[in-house]
Amino acid sequence: MSMQTLPSPAVADLTDFVDLVRLDAARRLQPERRSALGQFFTPAAIARLMTSLSTPKTGTVRLLDPGAGVGVLAAAWVARACGGKCPPNRIEIVAYEVDDELVPALTSVLEGCQEHGQKHGVAVTFEIRQEDFISSAVELLTGGFFGTSAPQFDVVILNPPYGKIRTDSPERRLLREVGVETSNLYTAFVSLALRSLTEGGELIAITPRSFCNGPYFTPFRRDLLRLASLTHVHVFDSRDVAFGEDEVLQENVVFRVERGHEQANCVQVEWSDSGDAQHTTRREVPFSQVVRSGDPDAFIHIAPDEWDARIAHIVRGLRGSIETLGVQVSTGRVVDFRVKDFLRAEPDTGTVPLIYPTHFSNGRIEWPRVGSKKPNAIERAPETQAQLNPTGTYVLVKRFSSKEEQRRVVAAVFTPEAAPGEFVAFENHLNYFHRRGHSLPRKLADGLAAYLNSTLLDSYFRQFNGHTQVNATDLRKLPYPTDEQLERISERVGGVSDQSDLDDIVEGELIDLPDKPRKNTAAQRRVVEACSILKALGLPKEQTNERAGFTLLALLDLTPKQPWSAASAPLRGVTPIMEFAAEHYGKQWKPNTRETVRRSTLHQFQDAGLVVPNPDKEDRPVNSPAYCYQVPETALELLRSWGSPEWEKRLGDYLVSAPALAEKYASERQMKRIPLRIREGLEITLSPGGQNELIREIVDEFCPRFTPGANAIYVGDADEKWGYFDEAALSALGVTVDEHGKMPDVVVHFTEKNWLILIEAVTSHGPVNAKRHGELKELFKSSSAPLVFVTAFRNRPALNKYMTEIAWETEVWVADAPTHMIHFNGERFLGPYE
Repeated sequence: MSMQTLPSPAVADLTDFVDLVRLDAARRLQPERRSALGQFFTPAAIARLMTSLSTPKTGTVRLLDPGAGVGVLAAAWVARACGGKCPPNRIEIVAYEVDDELVPALTSVLEGCQEHGQKHGVAVTFEIRQEDFISSAVELLTGGFFGTSAPQFDVVILNPPYGKIRTDSPERRLLREVGVETSNLYTAFVSLALRSLTEGGELIAITPRSFCNGPYFTPFRRDLLRLASLTHVHVFDSRDVAFGEDEVLQENVVFRVERGHEQANCVQVEWSDSGDAQHTTRREVPFSQVVRSGDPDAFIHIAPDEWDARIAHIVRGLRGSIETLGVQVSTGRVVDFRVKDFLRAEPDTGTVPLIYPTHFSNGRIEWPRVGSKKPNAIERAPETQAQLNPTGTYVLVKRFSSKEEQRRVVAAVFTPEAAPGEFVAFENHLNYFHRRGHSLPRKLADGLAAYLNSTLLDSYFRQFNGHTQVNATDLRKLPYPTDEQLERISERVGGVSDQSDLDDIVEGELIDLPDKPRKNTAAQRRVVEACSILKALGLPKEQTNERAGFTLLALLDLTPKQPWSAASAPLRGVTPIMEFAAEHYGKQWKPNTRETVRRSTLHQFQDAGLVVPNPDKEDRPVNSPAYCYQVPETALELLRSWGSPEWEKRLGDYLVSAPALAEKYASERQMKRIPLRIREGLEITLSPGGQNELIREIVDEFCPRFTPGANAIYVGDADEKWGYFDEAALSALGVTVDEHGKMPDVVVHFTEKNWLILIEAVTSHGPVNAKRHGELKELFKSSSAPLVFVTAFRNRPALNKYMTEIAWETEVWVADAPTHMIHFNGERFLGPYE
């Protein structure tokens, strides 16, 4: 792959250029190899977000990028530093990368950093170390053969690899030499990088959020907070924001620490729903609320907004604990693969009920589960006796929650009536509450399960639990209501199956405060419901996130405590939508989020027929302050039925009619067509929607940059196909096509080179792949002008989706990085092949 960069003053250009290198590198690597090395490359938006946390540096700066990949993070830091008011005089980069396949791209990127620095009067040098970071760092820190024990770096920025480290592995032994005790590669990299910093140096990392809690990471948390001051924490709305392009569903966190400084009183906690530094909510939080004083395990609590902080205040104010309740929590004893010879599909004489998560049913246990893939029983034998519990009343909690579940903590009460017998066995994917291995009082169990299943507890739990696993240690550390409070809750929850009713009971008992904090849990539950509705309607992933949920609720004028049947359809613009979310749901967006709401939520709602723009004045300009949206009556009737017995039937009926409805609304609103200037004195209009916005960017942005002075011969229209066609010009080049020919989206004649440029605009359809490449060569085989094939994408994620399909000897252009182009193989850039 070769690349060309046109001069541009924009600081972001270097990062954008490197992001294209990243996408190509990701395409080339085998998935098995990436998995083995724990490689997940950092997208440009995340890299910019991370570097936005860095403080300005002057003089000479030594920068370490462990596990550099193709150098995205180092390049982003250089771009930001060079673009500052007082840039450093010199930047010295040390990049570690063990993958030989990535080193050429990494070298190219770091050479690009040198060129970028030169433009800004900053000397940039680099050294690539093709060696294992763990062994190299330990040698340097211990003053080994070539080592020095003195810290070397002023800045560390890293996206470390993810993977387990075995207790008996060479890596584990090396880590112990420098006082590091950890079981994961990412925490090992952070610990070693931290020790490589000079006093006052900064470390910025993106890692899984799993280190914030749990016993496995306790040594790492203690070590981190002992050696450094935590200054910034950034979390994301969804598990797929940071590395969604790699289909990684992982809760991630970006954090910044300063080596050796005394811990500051406050930490800046940030939240975003897009991985974009421009759309971030920030708040100052006392460090004592992030890491509780006296907590020997140093759990890290992250409350992104004020309402989350109120939840933390309420739960931490509870007067009970696991000790005062006189109960214990253990992990289920049955590890099924170790006793597979004793497992039975159905209960029989000589067996004991075996309970799995699959037996959970709305807070109770349904056993046996007919047709289950999991066994329902285990044989009672000397080999299994130690894994059995005496029958009784227990509270069970799933150790792992699936992505479909709305709560992180899912509890159920096991009673002897559910599975009769002298003994019961709990599988290892469950935690269970007990009293010294025996039964709990029934009222205590019912109240405890209700508390664990409440939105109040779930909201608090998510503040320190950054993954889908619920450890027994996590449950032991939770604050609990008192015995008396749990008994009173148990007296009221009998027969309650609705989450809202259960929350009202729990909160009514535990919260003796004004209504506002109670509204928070109802708000969270309502947003989850809204997102579930959007998923059921089949909207794309980005239009089912929290931002989309708040938008839908604002368009329905639905507050947290109102039933869905009370939904209405007011006329509401983007700013009123944001104000509604702030007033009723406590969601504070920055003003520049307006465009994100408009372009990444409302446009897609509109395409799906879920909203109609300006039904009161269909010709209202887009830039009018009065521009507004409304949910049409057909969609409103459906949404009012959420949670009712009619929902499923109405949903089915709606989905059948939805395409026709969307088309009907589109024709009714008479939207202005897209104006497009073909050449001096000739302007056409394209229909709205489809790939036509991208086609406009091809004509307005791509052509002037890469084919200046070219003549447009054909421009397609998403609705009408032949938006513009200069048939005579194409005939003059020896090409004749009929109306059935599968034309590319744009055809231009670059007269200066006498090239015929064939451009495909990719939105919903594919790129110039091998098949399409052959079709176009056949269609234009009589052309006297050599052919050049280009695929255009709106953005890099769209490119990444089709990267493996793009044909060699073609070009790729990305609209959100318009000054760059990617060439797929061959000896020339933007030229024909004979």
